Parts: sequence; C-alpha cells; structure tokens
Amino acid sequence: MNKPIRNLAVACLVLFAALLINVNYVQFVEAGDLNARQGNKRVIDADFSRDRGAILVGDEPVAESKPSKDQYKFQRVYPQSTLYAPLTGYFSYIYGSANLERSQNQVLSGSDNRLFVSRVVDLLANKKPQGGSVELTINPRAQKVAASGLEALGEGTKGAVAALDPKTGAVLAMVSQPSYDPNVLASHDFSKVTEAMKRLQANEDDPLTNRATQQILPPGSTFKLVTAAAALEDLNLKADSRVKGGASLSFPGIQYTLPNENGGNCGGDPITFEQALQVSCNVSFGDLAGKIGQDKLEEQARKFGFGTDPLEGLASSASQFTAEGTDLEAPQLAQSGIGQFEVAATPLQMAMVGAGIANDGVVMKPQVVKSVRSPSLRVLDSLEPEELDRAMSADNAAILRSMMVATVQSGTATSAQIPGVQVGAKTGTAQSTPDRPPYAWFVALAPANDPKVAVAVVVESSSTARNEIAGGRLAGPIARSVIEAVLGE
Repeated sequence: MNKPIRNLAVACLVLFAALLINVNYVQFVEAGDLNARQGNKRVIDADFSRDRGAILVGDEPVAESKPSKDQYKFQRVYPQSTLYAPLTGYFSYIYGSANLERSQNQVLSGSDNRLFVSRVVDLLANKKPQGGSVELTINPRAQKVAASGLEALGEGTKGAVAALDPKTGAVLAMVSQPSYDPNVLASHDFSKVTEAMKRLQANEDDPLTNRATQQILPPGSTFKLVTAAAALEDLNLKADSRVKGGASLSFPGIQYTLPNENGGNCGGDPITFEQALQVSCNVSFGDLAGKIGQDKLEEQARKFGFGTDPLEGLASSASQFTAEGTDLEAPQLAQSGIGQFEVAATPLQMAMVGAGIANDGVVMKPQVVKSVRSPSLRVLDSLEPEELDRAMSADNAAILRSMMVATVQSGTATSAQIPGVQVGAKTGTAQSTPDRPPYAWFVALAPANDPKVAVAVVVESSSTARNEIAGGRLAGPIARSVIEAVLGE
C-alpha cells in the first residue's frame, strides 16, 4: 500500500473511531439531559402518546392522564385545577412542564431507571409504557380550608398559606392566591394554549407565581420569633427577664426613633420578655436586635433556613435577612429585628421558623413528596425526614413556645384560640410602600405541648380597608382553620 492511501485509511479509521465514541457518548452520557431538555419534539410526542402517571393527594388524583381521540392518545387533566396548580404545575406541549410535573417527570413519564423492569414487561406484553405515580404529603382538608380562607377575604385577594409537620418537614398545605387552571395549558388545542399563556403572563397579579415559595415579602413582627430565639440563645434571657419597653427607641447621635405600632408604650418600661412578645413591642425587639448584633442575628436567621432553598421539586426563592454585603447601622439593625428594612421571607420560610420552634429547636427539611410508586404500585421511594439545622436548644424552644401560647391567650394573636387546644402564635403587620397597604402575617403552631402542625399565612392584599389590616384580624382565622383541619384528622 502506498503512503497516500495508507494515510487516507488511517484518517478514515480515526474519523470512524471518533464517530463511534460520539454516538456512544450521546446515547449513554448525554441521553438523560437531551431527553429532559424543554422543547425536544421527539420526546414530547412520545410523552403525549404515553399513559403518564398520576399525582395523588391521598387516593385522589390531582393530575392524571385520560385517553383522548386525537393523535396524542392521552390528555393530561387536573380535576382540582386551581387548588393544586401551585404544586402540580402544568404539562404542556408548547410550554413544557412546571413544578412537580417537571421535577417528577422521569417517574411520571415512565423513563426513570427504577421503572426499567416495568418497561421490559410492557415491551414483552406489547403494551404502551406507563408512568409511575407520585403521592404528595398534602392534607386535603387543610388545603381546602386554606384556599377557602383566602377566597373569603374577597375578590382581588392575594396571599399564600404554608403548613408543615414540624417533626418530619412534610408539607401539609400549600396554597397561593390567585391561582390558575393548568387544564388550559395542557390542552391539545394549541392556539387556545398560546392565548391562555399570554393572558396569564400579562396578568399583573402573577397567577403563575407560587406565592408560598417564590415571593419574598417583609415578614414584619412574625420575624420577632427569630429575634426572640437569638435573645434566648445568645443573651440567655428567660420569659420573665426584664427588657426595654416604652413608646419609642432612640439612637445616640441619630434623629430617627423607632416607634411602636399605633404609638403605644407596650405597658411600661421595663417590661417582661414574655409581655414584649404578647404585645409585639417594637421598642423591645429593636433594642434586643442591637444587643444581639448583626452577625448573630443573621446567623440565627440562617439556622431557621434564611438564605437557603430547602424545598426540592418546586420553584422557590431564598429568604433573606439583609441584601448581600449590607453593613447595618443601629436604626437599620433595629428595624431588621422587627422584620423590616431588608428582611424578606416566603410563607414557607416563616412556617419553617414556627416548625423549628415546635420541634424542640430542630428545623426539618420541607418535603412535598410522600411516596413514589411504579405502575404496579410497588413503592420506589418514600419520605425520609431530614434534619436541616438546629436553630435553638430544646429548653429555649420550650420557653419560646410558652411565650407564643401567652400571645394567643392574652396578646395580639387571640384570633387563633381553639377550645381545648393550646395554640402558640405570632402576628405581623409589615409596612410596605406608602401607596400600598401593609402585609398581614400570622405564624402559629399547635398543640403547644406536642406540636403536629406549624402554619404561616400572608395576606398581601385584599378588599379590607387599610385601617383594618392586621395579621391577627386577616391571617389569624385562616391559620386557625388550617390547624383545626389537621388536628381534626
């Protein structure tokens, strides 16, 4: 063989080897990422022609596939559409998928490696492959009363509810108002789907946003629970310790003063730590924030989950104590201690604060998936409680629970009272801009001696008159109804 032919043969051999390596790399290394890529038409066509698994709450499907008479063979439907849309998301030919429809896609579509045996059985039986099912941790009664409570505040209400099992981190309720109907996005009439998405995206109320996990707002006085935890841990306070009270908090060399809500004096100066929480004294907690210091207060918030994105499977935003790199001056630190200035949190985050206090100071990782099953109902995976952090000692958590109970019995949170049940709670009315009403917050746990539920409610806006907006008045009754639903099981 002469040299030119030999060189050409070697070059062809190298190219053939490179092609072979690339084919194997694409098929075995990149296949998963390529299949999961939004807009992959071949995969979408295959998914729409498959019996996609159900998303369940208890025994009831909140997302399922039903046979259709068009080329795609199956239609994705959402029986309780708006109630569960923030959790299920949507499964759309044009817009892909969102939330659990996206994060659990491999199981629901049947492509998960754990379903390999099922796929082989279907192939041998000449059957179309089926997807597995995903059961959620949601308590259906709690979910329904949370939604009803927000709806009862009138047309145009915006808000959210998040409830957790303190011991396991299981999400018991998650509601966002306003919501949307994922059925219109799953339709096989693509022109209507496009029109529906344009309307949703143009809606100023942002119905596609899960306000329970994605929207961070000033938590107001509910953040005093975090400041109280830091005071118990770092200043060694007790419920009967004396703290600063009075009508306002001043700062040396600065004209600004921090007043109490409605100009009250909190019952005197000094007052007990428990009384400060009962009456939600801004002066007390602003002063305590200064004594704790920015670093320790920020660290306390982090232990409760601030700055993290702990919930897998749903779109979410991290809550913050301050914007990164902010060095707080004395008045700003005082405002931060009462949940203002740059402090911003999701309802899920504030539910985690309540749950950590309820669970003897241990914050559990929130989880929304209870179990994953194969088409034959074999359990592939189930919820395993996971500790996120220890926010405070068990003894200090017990003290803070008792202070929260006192706040329900004779403080600002009396709207959460339930006969025969010890409820602990904290209200919050967070100021926003002068041209919009305050945010009404409520964080509660129950029963205080053996907590089964921690819940956070925020009412972002409603038809309520501005001078009647308060966490106890608007959000408190919703939190109470969620607690009753969970404990009534």
